[in-house]
This record gives sequence, structure tokens and C-alpha cells, in this order.
Amino acid sequence: MADHTPTGPVELGAKMDYAEHDRTYAGFLALAKYGSLFCLAVIISMAFGFFVGGFFSAVILWAVILAAGAFVLR
Repeated sequence: MADHTPTGPVELGAKMDYAEHDRTYAGFLALAKYGSLFCLAVIISMAFGFFVGGFFSAVILWAVILAAGAFVLR
């Protein structure tokens, strides 16, 4: 007798791997959060270094913003 269990794409009724879907989504959210934090820290520290301080003070501010943002986003 023929086997009628779905083995094709999801559109045709195959089972989904929900655990892998959840891990991928969690990874995407983490990348979006921390990537946005990194870009924001770079922009703020570049503006600070250009208008107020120099290179080294901007690097210190960048590290402080990253540390504080990582603590808040946990």
C-alpha cells in the first residue's frame, strides 16, 4: 500500500520544526537589538568626539554606552 505521509514542502502539509524556528527568531532579535545598540553607540561617540572631545574620549564613551546598553537590553 502507498505511504501517504507528507514529505514535501510545508505548503503541502509537511511538519514544521518549531524549535528551530524559535531559535532562529531569537537569534534574529538578538542581532537586531545589539546591532542597533552598536550603531547608536558609534554615532553618538562620533558626534561627541567631533564636537566636544577627541578620539580617546569618544572611544571611552563608546565603551560606556555599549556596556550600559548591554546591561539594559539583557
